[in-house]
Formats: sequence, structure tokens, C-alpha cells
Amino acid sequence: MKHVAMTLAAAAALAATPALADKKDGTVRFAYDQVLENIDPFFNNVRLGVMMTQHVWDTLIYRDPVTNEYKPYLATAWKWLDDRTLELELRQGIKFHNGEEFDADDVVYTLNYVSDPANKATAQQNISWIEKAEKVEKFKVRIRARRNFPAAIEYLASAIPIHPNEYYAKAGPKGMNEKPVGSGPFKVTEHVVGKIIRLERNADYWKGSPKSVPNVARVEIRMIPDRQTQVAEMLSGGLDLIMNVPVEQAQQLKAAPHLSVTSGGTMRIVFVLFNAGENAPNPALKDVRVRRAIAHAIDKETMAKQLVGEGVRVINSICFPAQFGCTDEGVPRYAYDPAKAKALLAEAGFANGIDLEFFGYRERQQTEAMVNYLRAVGVRANLKFMQYAAMRDQHRGNKVPASHQTWGSFNIMDTSASTSAYFKGIDDDMIKDPEIVALLQKGDTTVDPAVRKDAYKKALTLISERAYAVPLYALTTYYVLNKDLDFKAHADEMPRFWEMKWK
Repeated sequence: MKHVAMTLAAAAALAATPALADKKDGTVRFAYDQVLENIDPFFNNVRLGVMMTQHVWDTLIYRDPVTNEYKPYLATAWKWLDDRTLELELRQGIKFHNGEEFDADDVVYTLNYVSDPANKATAQQNISWIEKAEKVEKFKVRIRARRNFPAAIEYLASAIPIHPNEYYAKAGPKGMNEKPVGSGPFKVTEHVVGKIIRLERNADYWKGSPKSVPNVARVEIRMIPDRQTQVAEMLSGGLDLIMNVPVEQAQQLKAAPHLSVTSGGTMRIVFVLFNAGENAPNPALKDVRVRRAIAHAIDKETMAKQLVGEGVRVINSICFPAQFGCTDEGVPRYAYDPAKAKALLAEAGFANGIDLEFFGYRERQQTEAMVNYLRAVGVRANLKFMQYAAMRDQHRGNKVPASHQTWGSFNIMDTSASTSAYFKGIDDDMIKDPEIVALLQKGDTTVDPAVRKDAYKKALTLISERAYAVPLYALTTYYVLNKDLDFKAHADEMPRFWEMKWK
């Protein structure tokens, strides 16, 4: 502790000059621990990609993060013509960063391109409901759903930005990654893939937007997977903001006079996911008793208190409690019970335990705690820790038997964006239980809210009964920032750089 105090004191002296320089030129320097494989919002599904979407692009509809009210954005009005056809009036006078005028052609091209399975969008779960988009007039479009999809407005407000059609037709996802072009409050001036993204304020951003013209002139985003490096940079004044800081480190950093620490709840759920499908890479996990044993082996209450911190919310279903359709009513629960875990393993024929590769990609301290709990009951877990994109690809390649997963649902307040992403038979579902798939399909596509809720409740109950996953908690995120940066933590785990300013 003495060493930490000395480090903090030395860092405080070093930090004064860089911080003043940043304030003078209006730059905010931010680091994130995951590498972004592609800035194109439809070709990544990591949180940094969601952040880029909010800053570089605009969506058709806007959801207020405080009131959850839907507001006009690139669309000024919308109405359902029938259960599957949505008509939208578009805003005039908007220009993309490259000067292209926004109109119906941009909406039609973007939606038709990314919803075509042949183009292999990474975030298929967000756009697979779209059958086609059609131009009615220069500033009017219709979106036709493949089936009833009552959450369409929520998806259009959260996870479906619009690209400039002429540029995207030439550049494609690869070119959009190298030189992104949107219509949002920030422009990308440089992208060194896997290293750094530099943003510049869009001084011509349209007046009346629910997002404001940014106060800060520039944002520098560095991808730094090593947490100790991030902390050292904050202490020396090389960074102005980091997030997802472990609670113990966050508490220590409060002692630095030039830093401030704040926290906020998120809708990011944490869970253990099993591959229990027919061709499971570890056959032992096909036995429900083994999966239940692992559920009983993990003390999620203690993990939540000690490793996540204040504001943490323990969950019992694979969804965020505030999402439409999410419930844990009647859902089976697995109390921490190491003796029962060992008994279940023995009953399944594994009295001497099992070997298990266990994958993780963030909050390593939490992953290691899970591994230790498993080893204590005879599950000899071997930790495989990597970047999310690498783990996702191995998971989709049927090579991950069990993993520490987190999921933020792209900030979509609907259970179709959480439970369905992992259990409705699409890319990340390695089990494809037909009964659960049918229930989630019903919940996702039925117009009647009561019927939707009932379908989700039955699906969540079966997922827990069959122990396909172990729900743990919804994360609290700790932010560490330069004390002179005016910053507000929102509940959707989204730093809004257009709101920030230097004091």
C-alpha cells in the first residue's frame, strides 16, 4: 500500500502539464480494453463498436436515455401501415461527413445490404427481422419486416445507424472500417486498426438533434487491453478517462489528487454459458447434472459484493430485468452449495471431477474467481483468456465448452435482444433447443404484449431448468477520469463525448 501511495503522489506531479495541454486544445483521451475489429456498426458486436455508432452515425429514431421516450431523429415521423410495414418520413437538409445528402436512398441501401444474409453482418440479431426497405419518395421509406416484430422501433432507435449509400456501395464494410463516414456529432479523422481512433467535432452537425454539437474539439480513443497500462497512463496524465475499472483499483485511484472516480449501473448482464449441443466439445456438459453442479459451485452473491461493487444487481434469468419480457418469476435458482455440486458430479459419473476449458475476455478477476470456484468442487477449469472477437469466433466454431460471457444487448430494452441472442437458434446458440427456440420466436414476433411476456417467461424457465447457462449479475461500471473533465455516467454504459466538457 505504501508503494501505491508513493506512485500516486509521483503521478500527481507528472499529470499537471498534460492535463492543462488537453484542456487548452479541447481533446479528451480515452482508453478501452477491447480491440475493435471493424468500426462499421453492423460488423462488430463489442461495446466500443456501440460507442462508435453513437458518436459517428445517426439512427432513424432516438430513445431518450433518461425517459426512454422515442423521439424524431433522421426520421421525423413514423407509422405502422400494417403489422409488418413501417412507413417513415425522413428529415431534410442532413449531410454526411463526406458531403453526401441524406435521403431515402441511404436508408434503403443500408438496410437492404446489411439484412441480406449473404453479406454476413456480425450483428445479425439486430437486422434479421428486416425483409426489405423500399423508397416511396425522396424523403419517405417503408420497412417491411419478415414477420411481426413489435420491437422494431426499439431496434431502429438503438442499433441500426444509416450509412451514405454512394460511399458504402463503393467502400463496403472494409472501406467503412478504414475510413468511416456517418452523419453523427463526430467525424473519424484517423483509424489505425487495433490501435487508435481519432475523432473530431462535426461543427456542421445539424441543429435540433437530440444530441448536441460536441463541446470538446477532439477525442482520442486508444485500444489498450492491459488494465495496468491504462491505470499507469491515468496516473501519469497520459489519459483522461477509462472505464470498467475493477472496484479495488477504482478505490485506490480515489487517492490521486488529479483524478476522480464515479460509477454507474449498466444493463450488461454477466453469465456462464455452456455448449451442451449434440456436438459439444466437452461431452460431460451434455449431462444436465454436470451443468447444475457448476451452477451450484459459483457463489455469485459474494462475487457481486466483492468484485463488482456498489449498485450491483444479482440476476436469475438471462436477460436484464428492465427489458420488456424479462422476468425471474418461477424461474429455478441454484444456491451456492459446493457439497451439492460435488454430489451431482458424482451422480453423473464424475466423482473424480472433470477437465474443462473455460473461456473469458473481460473482467479477468471475475473469470479467475469462477475458475477457482469450479476447481474447488472438482471441475479442473483451464482458463483461456482472449479478446472478445477471437472468443466469439471460437464459440461460433463450436470450440468453446464453457465461457464467462457478458452482454449489453446493444442498449436495446427488449428481451429479444438478450435471451434470443443466445437461445433462438442463431449464430451464438450452440444448443438449439427446439422448444426454447419456438418460445423465443413467439415472444419476438407476437404483437400481444401479454402473449409475448408469457412466451419469454416459459423460455427463461426452461433455460434455467435445463441449466444451459448460469445467470450471475448486471455489472456496475467504474469510471476513472481527470477531475477537470465534466462527465456524467449513464445507465446504458455509454460515455457520451458530445456531452463532455473541460471545467
